[in-house]
Amino acid sequence: MDEIDRAILRELQADGRIPYADLGPRVGLSPSAARQRLQRLIDAKVVQVVGVTDPMAMGGQAMALLGVRVDGDPRAVADALSRHGEVVYAVLTSGTFDLFTEVVCPSPAELLDFINDVVRPVEGVTAVENFPYFGIHTHRFLWDVG
Repeated sequence: MDEIDRAILRELQADGRIPYADLGPRVGLSPSAARQRLQRLIDAKVVQVVGVTDPMAMGGQAMALLGVRVDGDPRAVADALSRHGEVVYAVLTSGTFDLFTEVVCPSPAELLDFINDVVRPVEGVTAVENFPYFGIHTHRFLWDVG
């Protein structure tokens, strides 16, 4: 990734819907060259251009961070849990928990069902601690791209 690629990413972080006609000149390229550069970054899976929702603002949903303790390989548990649409992300870690997963369910009752009927039965799961969200205070997708 060179300086032009990083400039493209900075512009996308400020406005993910920026037209190529605006993006190109801002990063020193023609609009078509900017489109080609961005497509190369997308094809290389360096960047994804997506719409991000705030599930809490959409109403009627329950979100939680689950701290999961695992006996064995936490990657296998992360793989098993990640197959479920309720799992937004899974992070391997160390310390008190081996794995954190963020989940979104349609209701608190369905969150409880997900924890008891899906997470706890996964082979290797020894404990689950539920940290429900009451609101999202800060939600950033800005990474230092140099």
